[in-house]
Amino acid sequence: MVQINVSQLLKAPIGSVRNYQINDIVNIADDDCLVQGEVRLMRTNRSIIVNGRLRTEIERTCSRCLNLFSCPLTLNIEEEYFPTMDVVTGSPLSLPDEPGCFTIDENNILDLTEAIRQYALLAIPMKPLCHQDCIGLCLTCGSNLNQAPCHCPPQPADSRWAELTKLVLADSKTPLNE
Repeated sequence: MVQINVSQLLKAPIGSVRNYQINDIVNIADDDCLVQGEVRLMRTNRSIIVNGRLRTEIERTCSRCLNLFSCPLTLNIEEEYFPTMDVVTGSPLSLPDEPGCFTIDENNILDLTEAIRQYALLAIPMKPLCHQDCIGLCLTCGSNLNQAPCHCPPQPADSRWAELTKLVLADSKTPLNE
């Protein structure tokens, strides 16, 4: 869990800034991931603004070759956290009418864990690749073409694409300056 006690920052004048190094484990998509980086907390008249750049890695399955690999993620976090209690008087504060807004608990603890988890889920690629030029699996035998070529006979071309193939081949033989 990534928790920061912000009681002193809440007592500080508006515009006060604190920087914190993050080096914690956060559960992201059922994986415990080490999250590292720096966040900047700035006091405003109603909240604390958190800006930060964090890095982590998550284990993913390549969408082409189905091998597991470590997928690096960069998280650019920018969120606003609202206190639930007045740090001086201890009286409860009203929260904005924003659904899902982040809050600072009654002990003045700002918990970045959920924001990190959400930003990481958004940063995970929809079709993760172990490397950009991953060839993938053979459609016939299923062997990993990144490791060695398979010995399957070539598949015949679909006859429905024959006319288009002729156009592409003819176009590739035409000089570029015409």
